[in-house]
Amino acid sequence: MNERTAVPSGDAALDAKGYLDTGAGLVADDAVPRTDDPTGPGGREAPRPTRLYKRRWMIVLLFSSYSLCNSFQWIQYGIINNIFMKFYGVDAFTIDWMSMIYMLTYIPFIFPVTWLLDKKGLRVIALVATALNCAGTWIKVASVKPHLFPVTFLGQFCCSCAQVFILGMPSRIASVWFGSEEVSTACSIGVFGNQLGIAIGFLVPPILVPNVDDMEELAHHISIMFYITAGVATFLFILVVIVFQERPKLPPTLAQATARSIPAEDYSYTASILRLLRNRPFILLIITYGLNVGCFYAVGTLLNRMIIEHYPGEEVNAGRIGLTIVIAGMVGSLICGIWLDKTKTYKQTTLAVYFMSLVGMIVYASTLNLGHLWVVFITAGSLGFFMTGYLPLGFEFAVELTYPECEGTSSGLLNCSAQVFGIIFTICQGKIIDGFGTLPGNIFLCVFLLIGAILTGFIKSDLRRQNANRVAKAARPSDHHAESPAAAPIISEAKF
Repeated sequence: MNERTAVPSGDAALDAKGYLDTGAGLVADDAVPRTDDPTGPGGREAPRPTRLYKRRWMIVLLFSSYSLCNSFQWIQYGIINNIFMKFYGVDAFTIDWMSMIYMLTYIPFIFPVTWLLDKKGLRVIALVATALNCAGTWIKVASVKPHLFPVTFLGQFCCSCAQVFILGMPSRIASVWFGSEEVSTACSIGVFGNQLGIAIGFLVPPILVPNVDDMEELAHHISIMFYITAGVATFLFILVVIVFQERPKLPPTLAQATARSIPAEDYSYTASILRLLRNRPFILLIITYGLNVGCFYAVGTLLNRMIIEHYPGEEVNAGRIGLTIVIAGMVGSLICGIWLDKTKTYKQTTLAVYFMSLVGMIVYASTLNLGHLWVVFITAGSLGFFMTGYLPLGFEFAVELTYPECEGTSSGLLNCSAQVFGIIFTICQGKIIDGFGTLPGNIFLCVFLLIGAILTGFIKSDLRRQNANRVAKAARPSDHHAESPAAAPIISEAKF
């Protein structure tokens, strides 16, 4: 239960339970002057207290869990598209839209949602996300009949609306709850849940829903999958209602303390958007992020079609290949997050991972038709390690380039770009595969990854958040020498 907290040294030190030790016994901390008073001795600005709370890990893990439940449903139709085509009597392009609806819904709703995040905070966004996701899963439960495709589409639409309240959250949660040496790792954990959900979405549906000819038996298998999803979504909604907290009482970093000090009336969401759109490095990142993640969305949506074309009857292995892509990407995400926390080399790491995504895509495209599934597993895993591992890099690089703008807004713009490119790439690659085969379709994606890698090289590495933390830390010793020992922070132990 040990927690780090920055408190004043000298005559008064904060006790683990929120009391102050004045040297004459413990008293309530409101009985003595607070260190978050904006002015110190002589009218100088006093250092703001910061603290890391144990609850931060519960918050990010709960977020990862409901993100997992939502992202699982993104691919649960596409990975067995031939089975759902047969059950509902629709064509392949219609089933592709069960995945693309996630991308399409995001585009018009992201700006209202980021505005709501700015005005109402993390807890309201989490409640709406889990409520929509839960509602969508139960609508699907009621859709397991061949003539009820519109109902199952409505359920998927509800889940896609929930995703809008989820995708931009990892960097915001990391900034609001975690210390400056943890933000990239925390963001990676947040993205990790989304990736794990996609991985499970690749793996589980082909196992739960085998390709059988009897429609009643097929309906039974589909119903089991939908009931399991609905049960998990309901449990997570209840957990969010009980556990999820808006923000810690004290900020985790000096940069976050500075951001909190900005009066609400001084903040304009429209002005923030306009500032972001005038930020040239961020605009380049929006384009490059969209190209990379859009390619991933296209590969994930069309994976079953690509595998079945070269390896007929291998629906289960198609799911396992998708699982391999995402699991490798999860490892890549965590490694990249830890690496960023240690080195702060945002541009260099982003560029290297982007280039390796291009290399991985070229190798995957050139080996898909060799007739050896084990080769596809290896090349797909290599592609996933870098392409999926790029996701948290883009989020964290965006926060650095746009500080002190709201993390949800910058993440939302990145994801909006990814959805636009994802829809375009999925439709175009699907048509190319239908007309010319999988190799030209994958070469199509390689061209855009090359463009993205080149553009990444032109992004200026303006690390504003790191500079803000560095300046704030540099100011503290001067306060200490100029005024009194009470101005210098120390690390003590505290509970929740």
